[in-house]
Amino acid sequence: VVVIDSVAALLPRSELEGEMGDSTVGVVARLMSQALRKLAGVVSKTGCIVVFINQLREKIGVTYGSPETTPGGRALKYFSSVRIDVRRIETLKSGSEMIGNRTRAKVIKNKVAPPFKEAEFDIIYGQGISRVGEVVDLAVKLDIIDKAGSWFTVGEARIQGRDGVKKYLEENPEIMDKIEADIRANAHKLMTPQARKAAIAAGRAVDVSADDFEG
Repeated sequence: VVVIDSVAALLPRSELEGEMGDSTVGVVARLMSQALRKLAGVVSKTGCIVVFINQLREKIGVTYGSPETTPGGRALKYFSSVRIDVRRIETLKSGSEMIGNRTRAKVIKNKVAPPFKEAEFDIIYGQGISRVGEVVDLAVKLDIIDKAGSWFTVGEARIQGRDGVKKYLEENPEIMDKIEADIRANAHKLMTPQARKAAIAAGRAVDVSADDFEG
């Protein structure tokens, strides 16, 4: 796996050797276009994964449509197999202290599976993606944990607030392990029939029922 962090920070030789204030419009775009043409064949033959991290910029003077764009030209958008838009949507707090971000990831291009899927997850500072937060969200979707308003029912326990459930599961790892096992056993229910057919075609092991096929 090769990670380029980030495309917006790439420094072309002409800019490095030039003077401050020299015009370098389109240099990174040309660099990316040439590099990706060379890389595409090598990556395909070697089975390597190349991850490009990019940043958002705003177009000047845009009245209609989204003013947001990504540096590096259009070649990267064309050559990429999967493009994911990752954004912070909420700041997570414990009291007045900021402890992390609620993050949304949206697949805006996908050559290997249906696009436009979205996922939300917690990123906790110093820890990374919150595993327990993911368990809570998936368990609610699968009705393993019952949710009514701000109240959650986990087995015999009735707990208020998502943060309360996360704390309860952290303090009771055996209950969390059982819930996670139930999620894994029922994960196929979260897939659409089309996604399950695509997974089968790709050779992945999923549960299949006769209802997934027409005729």
